[in-house]
Amino acid sequence: MAILILFVVLWYGGLFFQTFFLHRYSAHQQFTMSKTTEKIVFVLTWLFQGSNYLSAYGYGVMHRMHHAYADTEKDPHSPKYDKSIMAMMWRTKTTYQAINQGELKIEEKFTKNVPQWKKFDDFASSMWSRIFWVALYLLFFIYFATAWWQWLLLPIIILMAPVHGVIINWFAHIYGYVNFKLEDTSKNLLPFDFLMMGEAYHNNHHKYGSRANFGGVRWYEIDPTYLIIKVLNGVGVIKLK
Repeated sequence: MAILILFVVLWYGGLFFQTFFLHRYSAHQQFTMSKTTEKIVFVLTWLFQGSNYLSAYGYGVMHRMHHAYADTEKDPHSPKYDKSIMAMMWRTKTTYQAINQGELKIEEKFTKNVPQWKKFDDFASSMWSRIFWVALYLLFFIYFATAWWQWLLLPIIILMAPVHGVIINWFAHIYGYVNFKLEDTSKNLLPFDFLMMGEAYHNNHHKYGSRANFGGVRWYEIDPTYLIIKVLNGVGVIKLK
């Protein structure tokens, strides 16, 4: 039971900070927050993503490029131009690293106002940080695992952010339904997004990139992250645009 609880907490916790902070805040700036709150969220992202930690800057810039070049040769991740999931994820990884390391020449529109805390990113993305989290997960499994099949969850936990990325960047461009006919292949993967906290409404998001609510086009499209955003806005932690 402890292993399943850990898995669920890290799945939805890591996913929340990915969609709330990296995606809706860093890439699209759908709401604002104070610099103090921003730094707290940086740390929380590291705590919940652990060995999968993604830089808000690298993610934000790359995601803006994805929207600008969706399903073209310049798209950092597209099933249309990559022959396999692994090929797409490798291209995503190399683009992300090139952005973070300053090896890629990037237009200002992709970098403008994207939050960056370089010292923290260097620490959280370091090999030692990732080793620390993997060791912690391993010790947790050694102590709490009660069945062999639970060990199958360990590699998913270690690579959870890439798993989340594959679900949306690959499958949500191949399977699902569309509310809007667009020039790209984005689709809504699930009619009720219990799995990806709103990220699965990918077609809706590509139509209205600046809108904080990814769902809401049809009555059953409920975006759990947007509901949390509404609460945080109501209590003054963030301010919706």
